[in-house]
Amino acid sequence: MLTPVFLGAAALLVVLALVVLYRAVVGPTMQDRVVAVNVLGTKTVLILALLAVALDSESFLDIALVYALLNFLMAVAISKFTVKRGGVI
Repeated sequence: MLTPVFLGAAALLVVLALVVLYRAVVGPTMQDRVVAVNVLGTKTVLILALLAVALDSESFLDIALVYALLNFLMAVAISKFTVKRGGVI
């Protein structure tokens, strides 16, 4: 019954992810790019969770959980390599 609502929300998140993708590519500073890539990863997890509910498939939730873990590790790795001595990003 709510399947079209969940699919519509997922489609809206895809459109908004395209806007954030612009910031990830064009972003004037490295901080903008790091935050944009992290937002893209979070939106991907949300889209997968919405698809899991809409399509009644638990496998999408497993994929979303693994992707969230990878997104977190990526954010930590990028932060580690972009931090200068005594500075933040």
